[in-house]
Parts: sequence; C-alpha cells; structure tokens
Amino acid sequence: MRSLPVVFGRAPRWAIILTVALTLAGLPGCGPGGSASAGGGSKEVMVFAAASLTETFTTLGTKFEAAHPGTTVRLNFGSSATLAQQIVQGAPADVFASASPATMKTVTDASLASAPTTFARNTLQIAVPAGNPAKVDELKDLADPQVKVALCAEQVPCGAAAVKALGAAGLAVTPVTLEQDVKATLTKVELGEVDAALVYRTDVIAAGDDVRGIAFPEAGQAANDYPIAVLVGAPAGDLARQFVDLVVSRQGRDTLTAAGFEVP
Repeated sequence: MRSLPVVFGRAPRWAIILTVALTLAGLPGCGPGGSASAGGGSKEVMVFAAASLTETFTTLGTKFEAAHPGTTVRLNFGSSATLAQQIVQGAPADVFASASPATMKTVTDASLASAPTTFARNTLQIAVPAGNPAKVDELKDLADPQVKVALCAEQVPCGAAAVKALGAAGLAVTPVTLEQDVKATLTKVELGEVDAALVYRTDVIAAGDDVRGIAFPEAGQAANDYPIAVLVGAPAGDLARQFVDLVVSRQGRDTLTAAGFEVP
C-alpha cells in the first residue's frame, strides 16, 4: 500500500492529470492502465481521502490488501476541498471519502458520484502542546491576543467547523496561521510554533503524548459528518465498492471508533 502526495491549491486540469499520472507511473505494480502490473496479476484501487482519515484508512487499506491478495490500495490524503477539486478537474480516482457533506457535494454536483454514504462523525478539540505553556483551558482563551492560534483555512472542513464553533461561542479569534488541512494545523502545535489549534479529536488522539486535547461544549454544534462514495466511471469499480463496504462494515466501524470517530 502506498500513500500519494497531494498538490494543494487549484491547478489546470492538464496539470492535475499529468501530476497524478506521472506519480502512478513511477509506483511499483502500476502499469500503463493504472489498474494492473506488467504481469497483469496485480490490481489496485485509488482512494482519495480527507487528511483526518490518514491513520484509519491506512489501517483499513492494509486489511483490504490482506483480504484481497494481489490488490494494492493507493491512498491520496489531503484537504477534502482540494481533493474534490482535483476529482472535478479530472484526477483519476475510484473512491472519495470527505470530511464534510459540503466538499462531497462539489463532486456530486459535477455528476461524478452518487448516493454517498455517511460513515463517521468527528468533533473538534483544542490542541495544545504537552506542557501547555500558554495555560489554555477553554475556548475563550483563544481570543486572547497573547495566545498564538492556528486554524484550518475556512474553505476546508476543519476550518468551516472552527468558524461555526467560534461563532456559537460568540468569540472572535485572530489566528497567526491558516493551514490547508488538519494535519498541517496540528503540526504547528507539535512543533511549538503556536500555543493552541482547533483540530479534530481523532488527530489529537493520533498525536499521542506530543499534544493534549481540551474538549469544549460548542464542538457539538460544529461536528462534521464524513461521506464516502464510489466515483462514477471508477477504473476499479468492483474493488472500489468492496473498499466502501469494508469502511461501513463492523470491522471498519471498529477501526474508526478506536481512532475516536463516532459512527452511525
């Protein structure tokens, strides 16, 4: 199983297609058609997934490969908004798992996916460095101009959720940085470059002892539902449907809940 790099920001359709095609061409087991090796015995499924699904989908990808000998799961993680734009602009993919219905709608409105299934829900926490040098205890502390805060950019799901949560609390927060996905936002905390950030609970759990998570009441008003769909014309349609089946299965649900997600 291999994870692919994500190119952030919008790019011309030809550049998106060329970048992904060249990346796939250089990966072991990926022949000219992108679905089989030169020997014809290996198949693959390309999954575009929100950055906050990195740990869970890496685990599920490994389980899928074990249950489907000769199959490779290609995982492309990044901002849901960026991934949706890449799909609309022609990037080849079989499955899209988004961190919000709004970003999935970008793909369904382009008639590139239908009938997405909601498979998980995630809520925000305040992430602080392990030692919490700024002594952040609650959401209103982020409004202190002395506290350096990182947020996701508003156009990505974790940023939209942060705006909603802060609005529910009646707070105005001026971040020192706006990042393009939740992992980049959390990294600012891990490196000690900011005093706090609003990220998903699952990402706090995945970070282990490097950060501490602080729950806050308004997070419940800004929870994100995660939809998943097989893309129209998916090159590996059968494998794509089987991967989605794994995600929504009992095994998938157990993997998600262990990581801190809520499941339907």
